[in-house]
Amino acid sequence: MNIIDKCIGAVSPKWGYSRLAWRESLRQFYDSGSKERPNSSWNATNATAQQTDKHNRDIIRARARDLERNSDIAEAIISPFVRNVIGSGMKLQAKIKDSNGEDHKDLNRQVEELWKEWCRARNCDITGQQCFSEMQQMAMRRIKVDGGILFVKTYTDEGDVPFQLQIREVDELDISKNSLPGIVNSNRIVDGIELNKYNKPVGYWFKEYTPDGYYTGKSERIDSKRVIFLLDKTRPSQIREISSFAKTITRVRDINEFAEAVSVKERILACLSVFITKNSPGSNGMGRGLNSKDEQSGYKARTISPGMIQELNPGESVTAINPSGQSSNAKEFITTQQRLAGSGQGLSYEAVSRDMSQVNYSSARQGLLEDQRTYEMWQHYIIEHLCIEVYTEFFISAVLQGTLNILDFWNNKKRYLKHDWVTPGWSWIDPLKEVNANIKAVESNMDTLQNICSSRGLDWNEVIEQRQKELEILEKLGLGGANNDQSKETDIGNSTAKDN
Repeated sequence: MNIIDKCIGAVSPKWGYSRLAWRESLRQFYDSGSKERPNSSWNATNATAQQTDKHNRDIIRARARDLERNSDIAEAIISPFVRNVIGSGMKLQAKIKDSNGEDHKDLNRQVEELWKEWCRARNCDITGQQCFSEMQQMAMRRIKVDGGILFVKTYTDEGDVPFQLQIREVDELDISKNSLPGIVNSNRIVDGIELNKYNKPVGYWFKEYTPDGYYTGKSERIDSKRVIFLLDKTRPSQIREISSFAKTITRVRDINEFAEAVSVKERILACLSVFITKNSPGSNGMGRGLNSKDEQSGYKARTISPGMIQELNPGESVTAINPSGQSSNAKEFITTQQRLAGSGQGLSYEAVSRDMSQVNYSSARQGLLEDQRTYEMWQHYIIEHLCIEVYTEFFISAVLQGTLNILDFWNNKKRYLKHDWVTPGWSWIDPLKEVNANIKAVESNMDTLQNICSSRGLDWNEVIEQRQKELEILEKLGLGGANNDQSKETDIGNSTAKDN
């Protein structure tokens, strides 16, 4: 209560109480909602995702690409997603059942071999330059940097499966295509994407370019059934992509500029740098001198080489340049900023820096588990929105082409399209501890061999079949195996019992 309130309360308690009650009712219940001095310059507005992103989308994408090209810090954030989410690509497991409900091994093997052949660059890419795993790697990179990427399904007469993919960048969407619903067509176009009344994409308008990359001024409409648009969608009202680097760009740029400033400072300290001051600078006479001069100051341009002796003119003095401060705090600053930049993308400091000097086994494992959860979310997204869509189109095209001779396919479509994906796995931090934990988990029925193999990017069926072949070969060569070792231990135990 201030002095005025006290005076008013002394004269008229009722008036003073009313004044205090009204002041309390006007108080902000959230400090973050206050418009007082600390938040006076914080001007935020509520708007749809399209209104928020539209005017900043292109410049953010351009800056993110610039960091991708020139910043090692930015690349250190992007690369973990490409390596751990995609790696060598998602591996197909056909799970077709026969009429008796048993695994149709022959057909599954045929489908997997045909898929493996189609995934080669000459078959899956319309340009013949990238295999399907490389397409997945590019998709993950472009989602993080550009905010999205588009795949167009194309149908050709090349190969055993007349189906290929064409990759298109988000820049190719014609943002000049904007229209309101018409009388005949109720669809509207927003930044190159045609939407129905439920905001569902029904068509994409792509710019047409010449072979050397110049825009012709024309656009081509492609039906949404042929387009796979991968984007990091975070709001219901979001129509176009926005780079997920938006929240990290300024911090990465600060790190780069700080590191460059420290580098320049250290280079100066490693050399003898001096300024020569003329107490009474004058002209060197008429005509052009032998040494070049700075046009503004008239001073000669001089450099210092190791072991050089230079005589100065009368009236000149030398001042050595020695930048103050130390660079010992540079590591702490860069480490903190890099930690924040990585956490903004869902990664730990160790994942984006490869610096393991500050962790032990427990903290390293905890950080790895959190990073793996981030990777698993993106793996699920890539599988659901890209791999399954592409595989379904591949399978149907192979059936229509006659490469897969399945007479009752259309009556049992879901049964024949059943499949799984094995994602790239991760290595163990401490193999002995991990193996013992897995053994106990399987023995106690708390986990399965399939889950354990999948976590390492392996097919448990292939692991068992391969292990069986190895044991059979060892048996033929007389080298023994696990079964022989167990039998020997049993024989030794029986003989020991008899002796006792």
